[in-house]
Amino acid sequence: MDAVGQKLLDVAKTQLGYTEKSDGYTKFGDWFAKNVDAQHDSYFATAPWCDMFIAWAADKAGVKDWVGEFASTPDHAAWFQKQHAWGTKPQPGALVFYSWSGSKGIADINHVGLVERVEGGTLHTIEGNTDGVHLMRKTRDTSSVVGYGYPAKVKVAGQEIPGGPSTAQQYAPKHSAPAPSVETILKDAPPAARTATKAPSAAPFAANHGQSPFAGHEAALSGLVAVLLCGSLALAVGKTTAAKMPAPPAVRVRKRGRHHRTALPVALPAEVTAADLDAAEASTVMMPALTLAAAAEAEDRAFWGKITELEDDQELAFWNDLHAAVGHSEKTSQAPDHSYAT
Repeated sequence: MDAVGQKLLDVAKTQLGYTEKSDGYTKFGDWFAKNVDAQHDSYFATAPWCDMFIAWAADKAGVKDWVGEFASTPDHAAWFQKQHAWGTKPQPGALVFYSWSGSKGIADINHVGLVERVEGGTLHTIEGNTDGVHLMRKTRDTSSVVGYGYPAKVKVAGQEIPGGPSTAQQYAPKHSAPAPSVETILKDAPPAARTATKAPSAAPFAANHGQSPFAGHEAALSGLVAVLLCGSLALAVGKTTAAKMPAPPAVRVRKRGRHHRTALPVALPAEVTAADLDAAEASTVMMPALTLAAAAEAEDRAFWGKITELEDDQELAFWNDLHAAVGHSEKTSQAPDHSYAT
C-alpha cells in the first residue's frame, strides 16, 4: 500500500456518491479555481473534474506536495514521470491513468482514478467524473491503463513521507552502545578484582631513566589488564555460584564423654563390674579423634565435589586457566630485572 495513497483513499471514501450539478458545477472544480489556478478562472468550476477531485483530496489529506495539483491528466502523468514516481505495476494507493483509445502514450491520457485494491488483472478504483457525473467505485481491467503514479515515491525536500516510517530516530541496537568504563564494570566487583586491575606505576623508573619501561607495550599492557579483569570477575562469579549451591547435610560427630552419662548412678548388671567399664572406656579413647577425621574427610569430599562440578563447566575452566596464566605472567614481570646499566 502506498502510504500517501492511503491518505488519499481515506478522504476519497468520504466523498463517494457525490454528483455534479446539472450545469456541470462541482465543488472540486470551484475549489481548484479559487485555490490553485493563478487566474481564478471560473471555467474550472464546470470543467471535467476527475483530476481536480484528486487535487482537492490531496489538499484535505495534507499530501499535495506528493500528489500534485492538476486539472490536466496528461500534465499530471508527465509530472509523476519527471519525479521518478511513474510505473506500470498496479498498487493500492497509486493513481491510475487511462487512455480510452488504447494508446500507451502519456499525451493520450483521458482519465485518472485512485487504485483501492488489485485482484489479479482487475482494478478496484475510486474515480470522480465517471459515468458522466458521479464520484464512485469502479471495477476495470488494465487494457486501457497507460501507467501509474506512486505518490510515496515522490521526493519532497526536507520532508518525510506522510504515513511512512519515520527517520527522525534511527534504531540503535544495544550491542552497538559504547563499551562501559572499567570503573563502571568494577563498581560492584569484589575488592580483589578491583586491586588486580591496577597497573604498576612507571613513575620511579621514568624519573631515573627518562622514559617508561612500558614504552611501546601500552597495547599489550591494556590487553593484559583486560584479561586479568575478565578472569577475576569470572572467578568471583564462580565463587558466588558455589556459595549459593545447597550445602550438603552437616556431618554429625558424636563424642563420648562424661556429659553422656546419666546424672544419677545406675545399677550394674551382676556380670559387669566398675573395672570392666573403665577398661572399655580406655579401649575407645581414640574413637572421638577417628570420628573427627572421618567427618573432615567427608566435608572435604563434599566441598571438592562441588568444585569439580564447577570445573566441569568449560567456561569457568577457561577462565581458571586464563587466571593462572595471567598470575604467572604477573609474577614474571615483577621479578627484579638487573639488565639495566647503573
